[in-house]
Amino acid sequence: MTERPPVLSVRGLSVRFLVPDGGRIAAVTDAHFDVAPGECLALIGESGCGKSVLASALLGLLPANAQTAGHARLGDLDLLTADERTLARTVRGRRIGLIPQSPAAHLTPVRTIRSQMEETVAELTGVRGRAALRAAAEQAAARAAFPTDHLDRHPHELSGGLAQRAATALALIGDAPLLLADEPTTGLDRDLVDHTVDELRRHVDADDEHARALLMITHDLTAAERIADRVAVMYAGRIVELTDAETFFGNPGPRHPYSRGLLNALPDRAFTPIPGMPPELGALPEGCPFAPRCDRATATCATLPPLTASAACHHPLPVEALEDVRA
Repeated sequence: MTERPPVLSVRGLSVRFLVPDGGRIAAVTDAHFDVAPGECLALIGESGCGKSVLASALLGLLPANAQTAGHARLGDLDLLTADERTLARTVRGRRIGLIPQSPAAHLTPVRTIRSQMEETVAELTGVRGRAALRAAAEQAAARAAFPTDHLDRHPHELSGGLAQRAATALALIGDAPLLLADEPTTGLDRDLVDHTVDELRRHVDADDEHARALLMITHDLTAAERIADRVAVMYAGRIVELTDAETFFGNPGPRHPYSRGLLNALPDRAFTPIPGMPPELGALPEGCPFAPRCDRATATCATLPPLTASAACHHPLPVEALEDVRA
């Protein structure tokens, strides 16, 4: 059987923000990754590391002072060079379904959730007729555990968790090849987190003629472990590790000291936070940006390490030294 091409292929994606004083903020630097059909890639890292900027670049939603480089191919379309007309009419919602980080800002405030779902169903699936649209909207709501008796409410009448579920339901409508979920479990309790990630997994795994993939940006490593096939770790605008989820969360474990620090901060592991804070993206050091927080740093770390053998580190953790530290 011929291997199917990736749904999304990113090569050398970089984003720079121009600031009034003539400087540049390096929000994303030289990102390389693919997302295959039927795959979930979890993009993880602390706040401010560039994850959401990367997502905005894929959707063409960067502000006017942003400059991009590289390629991000969705089939035969390069998302970084596509014009706004193409992105608005053929990409957003149709080829990329978005679960936004701030769902309330993406919901139309003067319309009920039901009307927004019915409109989306009609636009993306071609369903017509009042009864059919009503049934399809309620089915979409059920997939995201959005209560039917809240469908006739407006966004301002919803809690943050309910707004998140409404946005998830909207994103799941249609057959977009790529689902981009930016912190899709924000504001949800643990049971709803599990329900949401399981539904996203079912959406990607659907056994039909449509090849779907999921790029999930998350702080929730427990959710990532539940759903991801592979994990990409981002720090200071760079992907510093890219490996399969079984290796990352189990044995031998991640090789980059930052990745290991993220895992060790979990309550069911060592529960030890990473010391210090990430660097400002407008004032990155010339060498490894994690070196000031790393107990493995040496003089070699004054130079920037390349991403080799899955980890961008001069002193990656040796495989034989990695052990599962969970109780």
